[in-house]
Amino acid sequence: MLRHLVPVRVERAGIRTGLRWKLSAAIALVGALVAVALSLVVHNAARVSMLDNARDLADERIKIAQRNYQLSRHPNFPNIKIDDPRLPAELREMVEEGRRATFVSDRGGGAPDIWAAVPVNNGDHVLSLHTGFTDRSTDILKDLDQALVIGSIAVVFGGSALGVLIGGQLSRRLRNAAAAANEVAKGEADVRVRDAIGGVVRDETDDLASAVDAMADALQQRLEAERRVTADIAHELRTPVTGLLTAAELLPPGRPTELVLDRAKAMRTLVEDVLEVARLDGASERAELQDILLGEFVARRVAAKDPEVEVRVIHESMVTTDPRRLERVLFNLLTNAARHGKAPIQVSVEGRVIRVRDHGPGFPESLLAEGPSRFRTGSSDRAGRGHGLGLTIAAGQARVMGARLTFRNVQPVGAPEHIPAEGAVAVLWLPEHAPTNTGSYPMLP
Repeated sequence: MLRHLVPVRVERAGIRTGLRWKLSAAIALVGALVAVALSLVVHNAARVSMLDNARDLADERIKIAQRNYQLSRHPNFPNIKIDDPRLPAELREMVEEGRRATFVSDRGGGAPDIWAAVPVNNGDHVLSLHTGFTDRSTDILKDLDQALVIGSIAVVFGGSALGVLIGGQLSRRLRNAAAAANEVAKGEADVRVRDAIGGVVRDETDDLASAVDAMADALQQRLEAERRVTADIAHELRTPVTGLLTAAELLPPGRPTELVLDRAKAMRTLVEDVLEVARLDGASERAELQDILLGEFVARRVAAKDPEVEVRVIHESMVTTDPRRLERVLFNLLTNAARHGKAPIQVSVEGRVIRVRDHGPGFPESLLAEGPSRFRTGSSDRAGRGHGLGLTIAAGQARVMGARLTFRNVQPVGAPEHIPAEGAVAVLWLPEHAPTNTGSYPMLP
């Protein structure tokens, strides 16, 4: 059970680490492992070499002591004893075989003992030499260990710094690539991921950026082809639909004529909306800017559209925007509220922000998550009428004005998420500065 819960908790916590830190940690870990392994190898090799030298020295001394004993019949060499009871059993067995031998015994954590022995008097006695590991050798090993520790620490920190440097550069290139990809996703067709990441040396990041650019170009071409086809179809439909509407107006009065006229007008509205969406998709629309009093403008337009809608100007402000496109956005939001929501419909103006609220079932979750989409009206409680183009056109016109259009539902205070909403709110945020960087131009008085 715990094994299944841990990944969920980690995922909910949203734990994220940068690429530079992951790479730095990996290099530091590998450097630490290599440094420890090399330190152990060097330490053991140095210790074995010093012990071999000590055994060779003890062997030379025991040979000299053997010659002196044979001449004087007395152990007159330093540290020489006859039949030393402390002689290690392993060394005694080798000497009893008639050989001269050396042996190293450990004290259990202290400096090792160096032994050398040789048989004398035809093997009746054992001449032995007992010395310890010299202080100089011990100091050399301590200095070596200290140098190895310092070197290992330097390797770990140096590897970490190198990892941060390399990972930081790679992370910066990836962040630039992600930022450029987001710009492409927002509709900036001129942005190229390969140019955004920069750099002289080519690596896999450049291959990824080139692939993203190629994919973006292919998608852009496909979308442009679809937009052209949609615009051409709508344009070709405009003439026969206009003729159908004209012919329907010539029919004699009656219920059938009203039905034909109603459907013909709906078809004409749909064709005009499709043409408008196609123009907005082409990113060639430009705002015609004027200075207006936003509260007064909204109040007059809403009163002309639907006098029953309540308008409240909380704070008046002068804005520079496109009045025609602003009116189009406002009317589409009011139409959507009247069609899919419930009365009362309220409009408020506060500075540069316009809010349109109804008291219906709220926006569908798909619209809140992904934004408006053409020919999709959401769940059945807000669907059944319309083609999903009203909010799509409103969002497109807001984008041309440099504004931002957001959607949310009004939940009862303290109510859980599954409780139905008490209404939908569309919020239009007008920019502080006119969007002249998009090619828009001010209207001369």
